[in-house]
Amino acid sequence: MTRLRISDAARFLGVSDDTVRRWVADGRLSQHKDASNRAVVEGSELAALAQTSSGALPDPSGVVSSSRNRFAGLVTDVSIDGVMAQVSMQCGPFRVVSLMSAEACRELELEPGSLATASVKATMVSIDTVPGS
Repeated sequence: MTRLRISDAARFLGVSDDTVRRWVADGRLSQHKDASNRAVVEGSELAALAQTSSGALPDPSGVVSSSRNRFAGLVTDVSIDGVMAQVSMQCGPFRVVSLMSAEACRELELEPGSLATASVKATMVSIDTVPGS
């Protein structure tokens, strides 16, 4: 079985080492020792905990959509060059980047600090916003 050091487990879940240690103390994860006597947790337990405790950020758009791969977040960077734009977002622990037309970027009024939702379908990422947000 895969076993992960406390620091690696924390990094994969986007939490602090202390949080993982609290989960061990609370019985949410089992702690073991590796060959070097370092504290480790079972990868399968960590995966189960990640699935049960994950929570999506609320979608600021208020749009009802059939898309299931939607990530609400904050626009962190917008780069417009000619007819194309690159928009970067931080969606929880995930960085999402979308390439779109410069026209669409301007119409959505995307700028660093804007709240938006990225919809992912295969290799295409589109971003929705609420006007004036």
